[in-house]
Amino acid sequence: MSRMFGSFNEIEIPGMLRSPLLRIYAWIFECNIDDMKDPDLSHYPNLATFFYRELKDGARPVDLDESTIVVSPSDGKILHFGVVEQREVEQVKGLTYNLDAFFGKADNDSVVLRGSEGSEQDRIADSTIADAKESHSHNAAADDEFAVVNGIPYTLDSMIGSSDTMQPALQSLGRQIRDHERLYFCVIYLAPGDYHRFHSPANWVVEARRHFAGELYSVSPYIARTIQNLFVLNERVALLGRWKHGFMSMTAVGATNVGSVVVNFDKKLRTNLREAKLLPGEFSQLSYAPFSPRLGGVPLRKGQEVGGFRLGSTVVLVFSAPKSFQFNVQPDQKVKMGEALGHITE
Repeated sequence: MSRMFGSFNEIEIPGMLRSPLLRIYAWIFECNIDDMKDPDLSHYPNLATFFYRELKDGARPVDLDESTIVVSPSDGKILHFGVVEQREVEQVKGLTYNLDAFFGKADNDSVVLRGSEGSEQDRIADSTIADAKESHSHNAAADDEFAVVNGIPYTLDSMIGSSDTMQPALQSLGRQIRDHERLYFCVIYLAPGDYHRFHSPANWVVEARRHFAGELYSVSPYIARTIQNLFVLNERVALLGRWKHGFMSMTAVGATNVGSVVVNFDKKLRTNLREAKLLPGEFSQLSYAPFSPRLGGVPLRKGQEVGGFRLGSTVVLVFSAPKSFQFNVQPDQKVKMGEALGHITE
């Protein structure tokens, strides 16, 4: 059904019907047309381009205060947040899922590469190198400055004692958290009318991507309160890496009609495909080390656009931070991209 809906989204709307039809959609789902970079609805040839609309400059100011270490990566509603206890994350109050099931285990048997052995990984790696050269993100001096300013170690070796780039920070997640830190999580639901792009929640380095080709159940608040392990069952793209406080991750979870997930620096990522599903726990994995040999991944700044969905869905953040970190949001609170999710208190 999601593939059919995706095809429907791509159907071109006759020019004279675009404005009235999209205005009706915007009215039903409470889209804020005033925030759009291009508010002329006749310029959007289909629903897909409208869903993935850009915002005008300044529409989402990013909280750059030093005490605000994490901001909302997207517009949406806070479903749940808190501390990860015994590697269990609360989907909503009373329903939990296991962190290892959500991110996948760091053993080679779980990693599946499409096509001939290694071919998919090689093709994507070649693409990331080309993208890096085009964007100049491989500049050593810039990478040095990014690491120093943001307190990020140059390589993962110092954190987990491994040089294997296909074993990202996830390998030590929850097992080598320092005494003064905890693992935190935050779940944000994007409704059909929300701005559908997601941005970086902090200054960090994305080391790897894991793609789980699962189901596409609805992730609406009602369903999230009903189905156990919903986020483990659904298709998702996990971006894994590190920041000054240790582990950082941002996971885009697909939903009904929303199998298409875009990551701007991963041009070869393909989701919602008509193919055999992976077995439970299996995933395809890609190292982003070619972007920056010094940093071992893609450096992202707080508020920088990362990618997006083709309708509404969910973003899950899991990260380590000092025990003095406190969330300043409430369940069911609506947030905008760039707003503070929490602060480090004295």
